[in-house]
Amino acid sequence: MHDVISNKLESFYNLLQTTKESLSDENKFQKIQTLQEQAKKLHFQKAQKEFQSSLLKLGKEIDKKFKQDVSVIYQPDAFSNKQKVIQNTLAVHFIRQGQFKLCEDFLNEAGIPIDSELRDAVEKLKNDIEQMHTILNQIETDKDLTLAIEWAKANREGLMKMQSSLEFSLHKMKFIQILLFKTPLEAIQYGRQHFGAFSEKRYNEIKRLMTAPLFANKLSSSCYSDLCSQSNWINIREEFQRDFCSLLKMSIQSPLNTSSYVGTIALPVIMKLYKIMMINKAEWSAQDELPVEIPLEENLRFHSVFACPVSKEQATDHNPPMMLSCGHVICKDSLTRLARNSRSSSKFKCPYCPHESTFDQAIQVYF
Repeated sequence: MHDVISNKLESFYNLLQTTKESLSDENKFQKIQTLQEQAKKLHFQKAQKEFQSSLLKLGKEIDKKFKQDVSVIYQPDAFSNKQKVIQNTLAVHFIRQGQFKLCEDFLNEAGIPIDSELRDAVEKLKNDIEQMHTILNQIETDKDLTLAIEWAKANREGLMKMQSSLEFSLHKMKFIQILLFKTPLEAIQYGRQHFGAFSEKRYNEIKRLMTAPLFANKLSSSCYSDLCSQSNWINIREEFQRDFCSLLKMSIQSPLNTSSYVGTIALPVIMKLYKIMMINKAEWSAQDELPVEIPLEENLRFHSVFACPVSKEQATDHNPPMMLSCGHVICKDSLTRLARNSRSSSKFKCPYCPHESTFDQAIQVYF
């Protein structure tokens, strides 16, 4: 519809220009009358009416499909006595996004004392995140890997403990950059200088890279065409950010971003549950857990989930997994029931093996 109207406007503009050029005192009334008749043939009003009608229908459909009062599932008690947690979450989010001035303004307007723990933590985090954003900007804007390689070299020990391949990936990207924009000989010299330290774990990949210069003149049409992909820069940027954050014991995404995203996924499920409970006149009794499972992506699962093999219930803070002396694990509620129903005053038999245990021998398991 937009293209149709644009084309008609362009046609009418050209018609105006032509009429203007040929206009004279003798024929101006005739020309204007002809112009009016030609304008009517373009049917501007009809096209506009159709567009407005479709737009109005779309608005009504949106109101019909998404008209839900989400306030009915809001629980203000969830945020009671959590002011410090909220302040910390917001301050860290602003820092993580590189919005340092906004973070400073927030701390001042929120009345956070100068000597507070939050300000000290934010200041320390600010220096690290500022460095990260400087390096990320250099990678993204300038395609310069110098600072990133220096950082990886300085943090080699920590990266090795994480089994990270970041330093190799950076040298690999630098090698590709030299191969694409300089000479094959310079790329080979760079590879000889830097790939040796990674040969034990990356031998096959290094071997492939070192033969790529043979196809330098037709790299994009060869079996090495993947080396020319612009996605390599996106991947190296993400890998650097992920490993940088991991060394700071942080996730790659801000906790506030993650919480908001998970909340968006959970909202339709909880709204549907609320409607069902209203119809059945049921109540939501659990305080610290949802009565229904929320389908989450794999990268949003941060904690191991334990289901008791006896009761089939999921472990919670109030009903944690407990390991018996034989090594089998059950939930605390199941453990309590077994101990209570035991014929012996102190010992009970494990549900999965002949071994006998006591309640006091059980140890809480932390995943």
